[in-house]
Amino acid sequence: MSLHAILEQHWQRPKWWLTPLLWPLARLFQALAALRRYAYARGWLQQQHLPCAVAVVGNIHAGGVGKTPITAALASGLRARGVAVGIVSRGYGRRSKEVLLLDQHSRAADVGDEPLMLWRQTGVPVAVGAQRFQAAQALLAAHPETQLILCDDGLQHYALARDWEIVVFPAADVARRLDLLPNGGLREPLSRLHTVDALVVSQGSADDVARLRQNQGLPPQLLVCASRIQAGRLYRLNTPAHTVAAGELAGKSIAALAAIARPQRFFDALRDLGLPPVLCKALPDHAELTPADLSVAEIVIITEKDAVKLAAYDLPQVWVLPIEAHTEPDLVEWLWRCWRVQQAA
Repeated sequence: MSLHAILEQHWQRPKWWLTPLLWPLARLFQALAALRRYAYARGWLQQQHLPCAVAVVGNIHAGGVGKTPITAALASGLRARGVAVGIVSRGYGRRSKEVLLLDQHSRAADVGDEPLMLWRQTGVPVAVGAQRFQAAQALLAAHPETQLILCDDGLQHYALARDWEIVVFPAADVARRLDLLPNGGLREPLSRLHTVDALVVSQGSADDVARLRQNQGLPPQLLVCASRIQAGRLYRLNTPAHTVAAGELAGKSIAALAAIARPQRFFDALRDLGLPPVLCKALPDHAELTPADLSVAEIVIITEKDAVKLAAYDLPQVWVLPIEAHTEPDLVEWLWRCWRVQQAA
């Protein structure tokens, strides 16, 4: 078992013998993270400002917590309200180190699977780069009409100045005792939640929101939303216009493949739709895919994040399950109002 796997198990079920070894390292990590943030706040390290509004959608956890569906919902919702939106991302797992603006020729290997999925889902300009400021500059050069940039991930990328911080927090962790890396899975302490502009409890309920507010003593004026995921109509790989209802595939031999952070959620969603897979294959998050990775079955269902990695192949047996994030209260409406107030100031 790899060291990373051992640590992830420890984060979920703390091992008594590891805690005394990792706790001092977590305190050192906490001190360094606090010092870095303080250095930006005091101006010792310089932030770079863009000529348009910036909202960061991030997390204090290491690993996936459901940020990308929230980013997609914000981009689509703001665009529908007439805001010219763009998205910047690091493009985790990509091979290229260049700053790239996505287009119809972009490949997941070069720009990252999540940015490419966002570009296809939302239709808004997307740029990737390790330095988000440089990615945003490239996006604005190509699309000077952009009024608001969403930074997908990058809460700890303090070099980019931001107007609003939106943190996604998994409902499963609301009542758990959490620590910083490497003793736990947090990049920043829970006290960081007091300084953000909005919180989204992913896969959560109103009870989870109330529990998080109480447990962390969050200020009453802080917007805290519960998000839920809603599945759309399945569509054939590379042919989004060819859709079917879940019931039309019922009774067939179905396999499921997911190279995402929490694949069990995807498999459970299929079962909830009445499409229990006979085979479930989970690969590491952001793993590259080829047809050889697909199980032999009458129907193979994959995520939209994985669909962008198989776009070059003709695979008529592969269907894609799209998902949308919905928040209560409406996060899109909140950010739109914040942006309008800023514009009127």
